[in-house]
Amino acid sequence: MQGTRHRLSLDDERVRAFWRERRVCTLVTVRPDGTPHAVPVGATLDAAAGLVRVITSAGSAKARHVRAAGDGGLPVAVSQVDGRYWVTVEGRAVLRSDAASVADAERRYAERYKPPRENPQRVVIEIAVGRVLGNV
Repeated sequence: MQGTRHRLSLDDERVRAFWRERRVCTLVTVRPDGTPHAVPVGATLDAAAGLVRVITSAGSAKARHVRAAGDGGLPVAVSQVDGRYWVTVEGRAVLRSDAASVADAERRYAERYKPPRENPQRVVIEIAVGRVLGNV
């Protein structure tokens, strides 16, 4: 079937393994004027919940873009690449600022990368996974 060659699933152990290894990701959000904004981020996959989380400062451009979209969320993509292997997760992002969500995201970030620096303005961009594409 055309267009499905790179379709993957969060149930695929190759996807989960690729997301466990320490890699820098790229998050693409959409600015209010419709243009893309791509930045390097640390991201974590919670395959069981179908979520990707990115920690950031509340005043960052990526957080402002997601906040501006409101409760319906903002369409985003998170990609990571290692040579010819890659995985892109597409979904809708919302902003979480409650202490429990931030602490959970910080814990997951520390497991994949390293403990994050102290940041009292930290929020979480939480992405509900809608599609997974890649070559793993």
